[in-house]
Amino acid sequence: MKRFALSVSVAAALIAGPVAAQTVFTVSSWLPPAHALSSAQKEWCDQVEKASTGKMKCNILPRGVSAAPGTLDAVKNGLADVSYTVHGYTPGRFILPTMAEMPFLGNSAESISVAFNKIASKYPAFGAENQGMKVLAYFTHGPGIIFNTKRPITKVEDLQGLKWRVGGGIVNEISKVLNMNSTLKPAPDSYELLAGGVMDGTLFPAESTESFRIDKIIKHATLFPGGLYNTSFIFMMNQAKYDKLSANEKKIVDSVSGENAARIFGRGWDKVDRRAIALMQANNVQMVKADAKFVAEIKAKTAPLETKWIADAKGRGLKDPTKVIAEFRAEIAKAEK
Repeated sequence: MKRFALSVSVAAALIAGPVAAQTVFTVSSWLPPAHALSSAQKEWCDQVEKASTGKMKCNILPRGVSAAPGTLDAVKNGLADVSYTVHGYTPGRFILPTMAEMPFLGNSAESISVAFNKIASKYPAFGAENQGMKVLAYFTHGPGIIFNTKRPITKVEDLQGLKWRVGGGIVNEISKVLNMNSTLKPAPDSYELLAGGVMDGTLFPAESTESFRIDKIIKHATLFPGGLYNTSFIFMMNQAKYDKLSANEKKIVDSVSGENAARIFGRGWDKVDRRAIALMQANNVQMVKADAKFVAEIKAKTAPLETKWIADAKGRGLKDPTKVIAEFRAEIAKAEK
């Protein structure tokens, strides 16, 4: 009987051991579970669990621990272990990531995201701006489009006289140099603003028309070769949580992050962008492609934004920003061949 009891206790200890040693990441998303970014984050979690043979898992919360603008600090302060956010939702805090938000960069979220992550990871100045958190990946959404409820937009003058919702980052600066009457509001506010007539239009990637339920509200869309803008995102982990991981656990997290994670987020966004375009066509949204003259007008007006970024980036410790952004564009072009 004693031998049997001892055997049971040893077996119990062996069973309990791995459970006690299991690492769980508390994962937060400020977007609905079905959104492309929530799905991408879950895909990353699934890869972590598979690579660790179940020893590391994610506890994906049913709702975000913070609204979008507060997510970065929520992760930094340990309210969640893992999440993502838009750099521009904290105005003035980040300079270098706006490199990935410039006009006419590329036509694929995946190619831009992979190039962005590669360049940002190569130059330590980017990491210095994100000090206090573990960067899992940098990524962007798909090409930015102009949407509105009133009229076709085929030249800069058409933007006047309408009220626009814009997000943070360079898109806000683009709206200013184009003399748009714009208001800085998080993306989830778009339905209420447009449905209530508080705003007439918004700047979004195609995906967001479906995600934020404005696909039946908008009437007009103007698409640009390479996108009017992009939005820079960070996928991140609480630094203290990462530091507590064993060497092997860090190796696993790192192996599924970086380019792999950037590709997951970008590829997911491209998929829903394509679906959203089809949905807009089904809903009879009038879509026009910006002609060469319109593009040239915008390039002329937005050129000073890149000049300013180059000067500001030097102030943040990036030695040769002109070279870096050229390298970034070359990476995108290579990926889109």
